[in-house]
Amino acid sequence: MRFSMIEIRDLVKAWFAITLAFTIVLAGTGKGFLTYLLIYGVAVGISFLCHELGHKFVAQRYHLWAEFRSFDFMLIVAVACSFLGFVFAAPGAVMISGHMDVKKNGKISLMGPLTNIILAVAFIMAFFASAQLGLASELVRNAMLLGGFKINSWLALFNLLPFGNFDGTKILKWSKPVYAAMVVVCCIMMGISGLL
Repeated sequence: MRFSMIEIRDLVKAWFAITLAFTIVLAGTGKGFLTYLLIYGVAVGISFLCHELGHKFVAQRYHLWAEFRSFDFMLIVAVACSFLGFVFAAPGAVMISGHMDVKKNGKISLMGPLTNIILAVAFIMAFFASAQLGLASELVRNAMLLGGFKINSWLALFNLLPFGNFDGTKILKWSKPVYAAMVVVCCIMMGISGLL
């Protein structure tokens, strides 16, 4: 994959803003905030970056130009909404140019939420395995692993919203069965997330 300096700058900026937003929602702003910020920075970094790079990878496989751009106003909105108890996770998008039909656009869009679903499964498996085997501290298990599961579950479902330029709109236009299956899986994950 190829990256420009502008893209790297925008990825870092969005990564920080989304990390801040998730930290405020999941841990609050009180005692241990900086510790949680660092831990969630890793979990969000894996989740957010893999989501966006998933789009970029598939687009470039189709020989399309693809680069991430942050939406600075939406970064502010994400942090502001976190004080209300939720993350409005629309920090930017992978901008794509070149010939792209509905099928290609759907597959490129699918890769982001699908990546988050795969990561959510990996995080929750690591959470239960580390609890059984005592491989990680309670802080790491709860913040990094369980937090990673919750972050990825939310990012996958949020991006499947069938509005505007969200991934869900393009997936739904390409394949209703694929879209429905993704939503069902994400709703199950969010249900599990609410129980843990």
